[in-house]
Amino acid sequence: MKATFKDYLTLCKPRVVLLMILTSMVGIALAPSVNFPFMAMSLGNIGIALVAFSAATLNHVADQHIDKLMRRTERRPIVQGRISTKNSLLFALILCLLGMGILIIYINTLTAILAFISLVGYAICYTLFLKHITPQNIVIGGIAGAAPPLLGWTAVTNSIQAEALILVLIIYVWTPPHFWALAIYRLEDYAKANIPMLPHTHGVPFTKLNILLYTILLICASLMPYFIGMSHGIFLIGVIIANGFFLYYAFQLYRNEDKKHAIQLFRYSIYYLGILFLLLLIDHYLYREVII
Repeated sequence: MKATFKDYLTLCKPRVVLLMILTSMVGIALAPSVNFPFMAMSLGNIGIALVAFSAATLNHVADQHIDKLMRRTERRPIVQGRISTKNSLLFALILCLLGMGILIIYINTLTAILAFISLVGYAICYTLFLKHITPQNIVIGGIAGAAPPLLGWTAVTNSIQAEALILVLIIYVWTPPHFWALAIYRLEDYAKANIPMLPHTHGVPFTKLNILLYTILLICASLMPYFIGMSHGIFLIGVIIANGFFLYYAFQLYRNEDKKHAIQLFRYSIYYLGILFLLLLIDHYLYREVII
């Protein structure tokens, strides 16, 4: 069976990476800079995306033995035999080398190093080890997926600063309720694949409580950009509304047995993160225009 362009695109998880690039754009936009950071916005994001594509491909390779057991992933290209493991690894290597090369040559070495550490953290530490040994896999491994805004920030400043780490914190705290909601909805799939997700090891009620508690932490973290002066009124109003919906969906999941509330929260959480970082971007540039 011959592989198509769509198959290779599937390996890259483009929708996930697109959300990551939005968060890296916010890191670039909010980082202190005298002029518009054109190189970071263009080549920086291309380099970050290529490394993220590589990590996603390696995730497909590492998970192929469990993907075939789960309804959500059983039609992935490697599982179906449309792309071989060897070709997938070669594809991941090419993407990684291209991305790292762009970051080293046109951006800075710090961003390249952090991008590579993020790749190793996700594709190896999380996918190969944490995912299979602890129900806290998402909590521990979530730091790798939270790196893009830091990568965007360092692409401009060539330094790690507290403001960038706040953006990382938001994604890090967002990750557990996002994935645990999916884990509740796909409980049988994860159990069949013998992955120790929290609903499988500690029960659904315990997981729902943790989702609710992490949602409260997320609300607190999401307000930090306003309280330290990174953002202004537009962001504050928008994020309060977005947080209200997140809390509503989390509370509905906590109170009800129907799994539809789990998938509702999971889907909204994706929109939520995009909305939050778009608000940061819009707030930054609108406020800047008013000041100018």
